[in-house]
Amino acid sequence: MGALDEPLKELVGDRTAKVLAESLKLRTVGDLLHHYPRRYVERGQLTSLDELEVDEHATVLARIEKVTLIPFRGRKGDRLEVVVTDGRSKLSLVFFNQGWRQKELRPGRQGLFAGKVGLFNRSRQLASPDYQLIDDEEDSAAAKQFAGRLIPVYPASSQMPSWKLALCVGMALTKHLSDVGEPLPAALRAEHGLIPLPEALELIHRPHSQAEKERAQDRLRWDEAFVLQVALARRRAADSALPAVPRRPVPGRVLDAFDDRLPFTLTDGQRKVCAEIFADLATEHPMHRLLQGEVGSGKTLVALRAMLAVVDTGGQAVLLAPTEVLAQQHHRSIVEMMGDLAEAGMIGGSEIGTRVALLTGSMGAAARRGALLDMASGKAGIAIGTHALIEDRVQFADLGLVVVDEQHRFGVEQRDALRAKGEQPPHLLVMTATPIPRTVAMTVFGDLETSVLDQLPSGRSPISTHVVPALEKPNFLVRAWERVREEVGKGHQAYVVCPRIGDEEEPAKGKKKRKEEPEEVDAGAGADGEERRPPLAVLETAEKLAKGPLAGLRVEVLHGRLAPEAKDDVMRRFAAGEVDVLVATTVIEVGVNVPNSTVMVIMDADRFGVSQLHQLRGRVGRGSAAGLCLLVSDMPAASAARARLDAVAGTLDGFALSRIDLEQRREGDVLGQAQSGVKSSLKVLSVLEDEDVIATARAEATRLVAADPELAAHPELRTALESLLDEDRAEYLEKG
Repeated sequence: MGALDEPLKELVGDRTAKVLAESLKLRTVGDLLHHYPRRYVERGQLTSLDELEVDEHATVLARIEKVTLIPFRGRKGDRLEVVVTDGRSKLSLVFFNQGWRQKELRPGRQGLFAGKVGLFNRSRQLASPDYQLIDDEEDSAAAKQFAGRLIPVYPASSQMPSWKLALCVGMALTKHLSDVGEPLPAALRAEHGLIPLPEALELIHRPHSQAEKERAQDRLRWDEAFVLQVALARRRAADSALPAVPRRPVPGRVLDAFDDRLPFTLTDGQRKVCAEIFADLATEHPMHRLLQGEVGSGKTLVALRAMLAVVDTGGQAVLLAPTEVLAQQHHRSIVEMMGDLAEAGMIGGSEIGTRVALLTGSMGAAARRGALLDMASGKAGIAIGTHALIEDRVQFADLGLVVVDEQHRFGVEQRDALRAKGEQPPHLLVMTATPIPRTVAMTVFGDLETSVLDQLPSGRSPISTHVVPALEKPNFLVRAWERVREEVGKGHQAYVVCPRIGDEEEPAKGKKKRKEEPEEVDAGAGADGEERRPPLAVLETAEKLAKGPLAGLRVEVLHGRLAPEAKDDVMRRFAAGEVDVLVATTVIEVGVNVPNSTVMVIMDADRFGVSQLHQLRGRVGRGSAAGLCLLVSDMPAASAARARLDAVAGTLDGFALSRIDLEQRREGDVLGQAQSGVKSSLKVLSVLEDEDVIATARAEATRLVAADPELAAHPELRTALESLLDEDRAEYLEKG
């Protein structure tokens, strides 16, 4: 496959190669051949123009309806306006000082028109677009090129329109199709009825029919699934060879004593998940498990039992939390649950107990030294903290388990740095209520063992969620504040969440904002590219509420820029019922547990992600009274943002919401650092729609790797794997 690594300048020339590299990241012949069309249009089948989005770079197939040349008033030059149509909607094209184009842009002709969709006088238009006329007039070369074929529309750029890409791809197919190797084993292709790869590449770029296109996609879908699964199967094989200390529960120690004191019975779901985790901990290779649990399902209790099981073997466990507020909350609640079992060596402490250390970035020097000493000596069987746990000076006597709370707030690098503190690889448990798209993808790929807690403990109440369209129905917002007053009148408490803090001053000189308080939320542009007002802020909103609709109630604020002592004080008083309404940022997103809170109002809810919204509403309904979450938004009913809010309001299933998130944001680079979005490494394969292909490919890949770990009998598959795994991806995959 060496010819496919040939630089594109050898094929298309320096100038075109430079544009392809800079605008589309296409640098080799192989890159170009695997740059597949985004969609296809048939001759005579015009593009639906009313679906175009502002700021999108679009290629449309349309018919010219009207052409007008308009001279500028009082100065030289002119503007050529061309109106194209799909038969229902219209789109304006405008060319400046290019009147000569009238000779070819004549009414009745069809063509491909490409450019960035803009707004002018509230109408969509393309300014100075590229175009290629494709009707049969004058025996045009373009018409011949597209005759009898579906017309491919490629992911393109302003410098490289779709039809120019098609010409470049055509050159690559003509010169290099015979150089394309065959990564899939012949037996696998035969069993699943897959066409050869060279034929698939020809048909994906030059299909004569929908059936040909689908045959090509079926084959290329398998390529992506199988090569990825081979990479993951080799990683799993390497992981299973790593040594880890088995951590089997020891009867009569801390875990049994803790269980005996529990004032409630574990749910069936908690028992099942604990059994899965304990089975993994007992193996001689590292556990790598995702604990996905509905908000309030008792994930922390399950994680604590796993940590205590490790402590009983003489090992230590670490709980990594994304914010100081959450770390402090975890520490407080775990110490309360354990009682004297958390006070080993202290007066009144249990003889079989341990210590629970807390480490955060803002702790005083003396407390920090004490925590570091307890962790290094092994006195602290459990350590709870923020990113501060990752620092070089932090050491452990025998690290056996790393628990990561809300894994979407940490990168692989951070988790890996903590795991590296064990003499042998520690077991890893990551917890979340709504997995990020990449995690959902890895779960589908079968590379992440998953335990699901979908049963709420007795005494927990359901949460009802409603969208409040503040602009369309301002009386709904008035009613929202009335509901807050009603709940406070019943003796309950409320949260109001805003996307921004509101003190726009820079941090004091010499002080950097700590990474453990990621609070600012997307300010974004509005529908149709219009500028939106700034996001609502905690400080301003709290002041307005205290003077207006919530006057007379005890309103306080909480955000990441408060001093640690102030944050802790506010949370303690809120938990004690001394504050009626807490106006906060997403600093309260996870882990904050105040059972008396029954209502949450999320302002500018459309500026938060699906996961954040699901996490936030999990702060209410944690007691016996029902929870209410109100999602306030100015976005119009037909917008994608409102559709997302409606989806959140429609289900309490975290995995279902994650799949919605995955549909909207993509899965990111499955083998790389991109968490989600445009950097998807999958081009044809859909994580959600092709789960059956992915599962079958996993079984095939696992068998092949077991029989031939080095892929000695499959050199072209090994080459495809090396092409997929660049240095960064290989390192990322190795770290897991």
